[in-house]
Amino acid sequence: MESFEEIQSKKQLLTDEDKQRLSLQNNRMVSEHKAKLLEIEAKKHWDLFYKRNETRFFRDRHWTTREFEDLLNENSTCTRTLFEVGCGVVACDLSPRAVEMVKRNPQYNSDCMRAFQCDITTEDVFNEVEPQTVDIVTLIFVLSAIHPEKFVVTLRNINKLLKPEGIILFRDYGLYDMAQLRFKPGHKIAENFYMRQDGTRSFYFSTDYVENMFKDAGFNILLNSYIYRRTVNKREKVDVPRIFVQAKAQKQD
Repeated sequence: MESFEEIQSKKQLLTDEDKQRLSLQNNRMVSEHKAKLLEIEAKKHWDLFYKRNETRFFRDRHWTTREFEDLLNENSTCTRTLFEVGCGVVACDLSPRAVEMVKRNPQYNSDCMRAFQCDITTEDVFNEVEPQTVDIVTLIFVLSAIHPEKFVVTLRNINKLLKPEGIILFRDYGLYDMAQLRFKPGHKIAENFYMRQDGTRSFYFSTDYVENMFKDAGFNILLNSYIYRRTVNKREKVDVPRIFVQAKAQKQD
């Protein structure tokens, strides 16, 4: 577990320019009224996001089976149920448009897959998926888009869906990721929580924060670490460091 002192030590590794950016973000915060409106209109903003970008923004995740070997189901004859939160064999997404794009994919097979619109922060998910019927849940770049006050209740809903000893595979934005540092004043909603230009939101996690929220939701932590990568686009002359958090947790007995 990462202590407060370790987080502060990590912050000291930031450049003076990075520290100045973080400081300036506090000069002009998102108003309380605007923050409440973003929460109310979260579904609308994500639906507009998919209307603009369709399937171009989120590329195929070729790294998922490399990073999460549990998805391979190797050396096993048992059929397992995978529930992907955030479209992608049961899947849900807050945006109806995202669900429709999944269903239009030629590889979508309704005989063994099911995608549906749902707000995972509510109990509506239980109208679609029975409790204790899921072996693995993937939560990849999804929780960061939810209000922090709903993190634990979301994880508790997922906990109820999982079979005994079922697992959750988590990956999301890490504290002081490049994307966090680039926010200008007027975009910060709360600590490590920001509004993007298009009205969608993003939270940046420390490993300590991840461990605490999973424990509060009734999970045992099996893996919890920072992942350091680089985003490289030679054509656009982009080469920037990225920080993510990756975790694996198991439902407690």
